[in-house]
Amino acid sequence: MSASLIKPAEGWRTAYPGAMIGALALEGVVNPAQDAALDSRAGDLETELRQRFAGVPRAEIADMPYVKPFVEYYRKFGKTYHLLLQLESVVAKGRTLRGPNALVQAMFLAEMKSMLLTAGHDLRAVGGSAVVDVAAGTETYTTLADKPVTLKAGDMFIRDDLGVISSILYGPDQRTRITAETRGVIYLVYAPPGLVRVDLERHLDDLETNTRVFAPHAERPLREILLAS
Repeated sequence: MSASLIKPAEGWRTAYPGAMIGALALEGVVNPAQDAALDSRAGDLETELRQRFAGVPRAEIADMPYVKPFVEYYRKFGKTYHLLLQLESVVAKGRTLRGPNALVQAMFLAEMKSMLLTAGHDLRAVGGSAVVDVAAGTETYTTLADKPVTLKAGDMFIRDDLGVISSILYGPDQRTRITAETRGVIYLVYAPPGLVRVDLERHLDDLETNTRVFAPHAERPLREILLAS
């Protein structure tokens, strides 16, 4: 894809005024299965999260200003915001912040710190323009779990010239998934109405900082925030 081509569909602007999408692309990355320095950052964040949230009820976390917009979004569709469940598993169940590879782990660390939902893709697998849209309820794609799904009407999603690459409710697709061979990555961050730009900017900072732990010489062809207004 041309990394500058992240576009908003008019339907997204109309349906979700005030929503945002953050985009960060990095070229010339590596993607080891594991990185010791990144694991050290993960351990520090695990400690920080357990100290901060131990004993805090889910309802209290769900009401925090950077979490509540996601909770309300998921509730519309009869679902629970899954990052809340993942946070609980780290804080209460001792889950470690690891991933199948370093690029995914870098993304997961940023998500757990900010609670902002992020989809990671192989930049070179994305075909043409990436467009932020709202589902009619007929769109289909194959998820990371290799499961075919049909989008729920009203769900925010992102498509390229070949089809859906992610949605809020079902996550990233299989076609553009991050692999060991990924040498260009794009992180796309969903922000429903109610979130503030500064939180999204900090999250993009964290995504880049985490990735540069193991890919310090990566180039950044794209960093931007789209606002539905």
